[in-house]
Amino acid sequence: MPYSLPENERTYLRELAKRQAEIAALPVMAERRKMWTAMNDAVPGARPPFAIETWTFDRDFMPASIHQCTTSYGRGLEGAFLRRIREYEILNDDKVTPDTLDMGWHTWCDPFGIEIKTDYVADAEGVTMGYHFQCPITDLSDGFDMVKPATFGVDKEGTLEEKAFLEETFGDILPVRLRSGVYANNYLTQQLMRLMSMETFFTAMYDAPDNLHALMGLLRDNAVRMARWAEAEGLLELNNGNQMTCGTCFNFTTLLPKGEVTLGQVKLSDMWAGMDSQETVGVSPELFHEFCFPYYRDLAEMYGLVYWGCCEPADPIWETSLSQLPNLKAVSISRWADQHFMADALAGTGIVYSRKPNPNLLGVDVNLDEEAWAAEIRETLEITTGKNIPLEFVVRDVYTMHGNLGKARRAVEIARAEIDRFY
Repeated sequence: MPYSLPENERTYLRELAKRQAEIAALPVMAERRKMWTAMNDAVPGARPPFAIETWTFDRDFMPASIHQCTTSYGRGLEGAFLRRIREYEILNDDKVTPDTLDMGWHTWCDPFGIEIKTDYVADAEGVTMGYHFQCPITDLSDGFDMVKPATFGVDKEGTLEEKAFLEETFGDILPVRLRSGVYANNYLTQQLMRLMSMETFFTAMYDAPDNLHALMGLLRDNAVRMARWAEAEGLLELNNGNQMTCGTCFNFTTLLPKGEVTLGQVKLSDMWAGMDSQETVGVSPELFHEFCFPYYRDLAEMYGLVYWGCCEPADPIWETSLSQLPNLKAVSISRWADQHFMADALAGTGIVYSRKPNPNLLGVDVNLDEEAWAAEIRETLEITTGKNIPLEFVVRDVYTMHGNLGKARRAVEIARAEIDRFY
């Protein structure tokens, strides 16, 4: 497709790009890069970075009133520039403002060969908050013949056309860079829930165990094929810098790549990858190990470093499964995790303790309970101090600030003050 912008949007967006470039060049950004790198590299005594993910409360952070662009393409660029600018000017947490304009390859994937309809539900303010898949498999004992191997592809010509347009428009301000993850969908049980309900999944472990193993194998094979395809096509770009593998957990590290890399020859073993299994919270460690872990293990073996988890607690499956996951480098420690257990488990391993503080403390009340928030951060610092554990704080799943963005900035200030007491 031909890319273009109205002249007024082009002029306005170039000003936003200049502001992003100015922020990116500030000395504090170099300091933050070093902080994230030291933490991910497990340098003893590395200071924990602190970041708040903003997209979940965009009703407050990115309201329609701040936008000026009217074209869909211009609006997308505007949103990306504004988010980076506002994250620095409003939050000033430890995110590193990019000094490049990043884009991805134009890829596509049909994961199952069938359409899975989704019902969405909005909250009282009209923001979509809930969804429900119309799952095609109602009884796995009947098989899953309707599910086909994934198909995928890339539009290289279209990608390079967009890159040329962005370079012509913004290249004198921000270098344009192709970025990538690993392209494969490694969140296997998340995919499973698109095909069957939780109830169907749980009963299948008893009623149709062979079919469940076969379906998990198909999902794994889909992920392997797409990852290997992206590698062979030269689509992989190193993600060892200002990129994210799980939410707002940044990838800065000197541990990747694992060897010399030439243009177009990045390997999966040079890449960060993310995995989780939130859907198996109600599954025993033994059943998780039998029906899920072998397929995650096969995927993890392909990558350089792996980030595990999201909201699910890691401790129930640590001893039976996660401690054996190849290339594990970071574990999500959610509000439902046993922090003491995981601190003891990760001590001295070099694996990142990726702490997700309780988002309710920021999102439920209009005003911040400063004492409760400070205690939340302090508890983690007390639990991990002296155990040689690389630590990061990443606040996720805050869905509203009730229009009070000052609350988020104050949360950053309080967290920094608590971290200062220990580092």
